[in-house]
Amino acid sequence: MRTAPVLLAGALLLAGCGKSDAPPTDDPVADSPATGESATDAPAVEPTAAMGEQIFRRCVACHTVDKGGRHGIGPNLHGIVGAPVAAKAGFSYSGAMKAKGGVWDEAALDAYLKAPMKDVPGTRMAFAGVVDATDRKALILYLQAQK
Repeated sequence: MRTAPVLLAGALLLAGCGKSDAPPTDDPVADSPATGESATDAPAVEPTAAMGEQIFRRCVACHTVDKGGRHGIGPNLHGIVGAPVAAKAGFSYSGAMKAKGGVWDEAALDAYLKAPMKDVPGTRMAFAGVVDATDRKALILYLQAQK
């Protein structure tokens, strides 16, 4: 009869599955996501610069963010948000990055950080990208604070 406690514990665990913390309402609009949204579209947490600092730890093997800091394998990223693309003095950019042009605004950074080699084919940045949109937003917030 050793299996009875294990089966009882499993049944109790399964009984809790699928329960919602929110009480049900009679209003179908209140119980459904807003138009054009799904429950998975909303970020679980609001991204912050502090979260971005943690995410930036993935980048420190190649980049620095210190004012006047050295370039590494990649350019120093201090003041990168709002700066022209491929314009950090003293860093040797790839031809692909030089050809990209434009400014590193939030949209450009988001596209590049999502998939660097897809956004700028021929870039020397051998990094797959930051897949999670919340993580990218947090990273951009952190980079914005580095000015």
